[in-house]
Amino acid sequence: MDSRSKWHPFEVIGIFLVISSLLLFLFAPDSLSKLFDTIIKEVKPIVVDIFLTSEVGIAIIVSVIVGRILERLGFTDGLIRIFVPIMKWLKINPSVIIPSVYNILGDINAAGKISGPILVKAKATKAEQKIAVATMIQSPQSFATFVLGIIALSVFSINAFPLIILAIFLPIIVVPFLLSKTIYRDTVKVELDELPRFTPKTRFLQTIFSSAKEGAELLFLIIIPAVTAVFFFIGALKFIGLWSVIESSLASVLTFLSIEPATGIVSILAAPTLAVAQLAELASTIDPRLIVGSFVLANSGLPLSVIFGQIPVTWAETSDLNEKEVLEAAIVGMILRFVTACILGYFLTPFLVG
Repeated sequence: MDSRSKWHPFEVIGIFLVISSLLLFLFAPDSLSKLFDTIIKEVKPIVVDIFLTSEVGIAIIVSVIVGRILERLGFTDGLIRIFVPIMKWLKINPSVIIPSVYNILGDINAAGKISGPILVKAKATKAEQKIAVATMIQSPQSFATFVLGIIALSVFSINAFPLIILAIFLPIIVVPFLLSKTIYRDTVKVELDELPRFTPKTRFLQTIFSSAKEGAELLFLIIIPAVTAVFFFIGALKFIGLWSVIESSLASVLTFLSIEPATGIVSILAAPTLAVAQLAELASTIDPRLIVGSFVLANSGLPLSVIFGQIPVTWAETSDLNEKEVLEAAIVGMILRFVTACILGYFLTPFLVG
């Protein structure tokens, strides 16, 4: 047992913080209030204006309801039937594709809430559950993002069909294959007879009301706290003057990757749905050659508050993975998405943009 008289590293940090706080109160008494004000101004537009008073918060609850109704009507079992032959050939549990499809149809948070238990029930290995998370990041995190993205493409007279196939549907097969051969190799070929049925037997009215409650709990107990934590740090970085440097560097990197920087930053930090809406609104001022990469990036598991906050918390509660494992898989998926956006932006754009 450690002696209490010995100095612990955190005690040293604590002493430093006490002295620093006293000095701040003495020489710059308004600095702490300015820090809190900066953080609140950073958090409030996202938490209140986007998740509480706009359609986004309601969309999350509705998407959980839709997802649960689809599950109750046999949607999951139908997906399994379709993908068993493909995943059997790849020697991967077919349940890994379920989060991606629920993601497109509903919401990324609902996808985790619904799909995590399905993966566990299907006896997917931890590696396969990580593949499922990374693959889910390749899909648009809401159906609204997908639809608004198509509208934006039409404004720029870009043929959406090849882009949708290559950017949204093909990764559902390609990403599990790549990851199963490289990072996450502990995969198992599964026969249809080895899988249970995933359609629940709850009554329809019970399904609707319980899923509405589940969606509200997801919004208020997981998503909003996670978003607040992420934008707390962004506000702190802005207060000490580092955020403008990070933001400008990010814009330069996005332009290099053939992604429109302004809407790309919105996708990464705020909401991809807002980003694709801005693409259509700013058609006259945006270089059309940057649209393909922007569309691919927006139709992913972004923003960062989802990657670093919501996904780890949601999946740690519903799967066999802990938060660190989920976060690592989500980051792998995000890296793959940036690579996809860059490749398609550079090589597909000349064929789609005149």
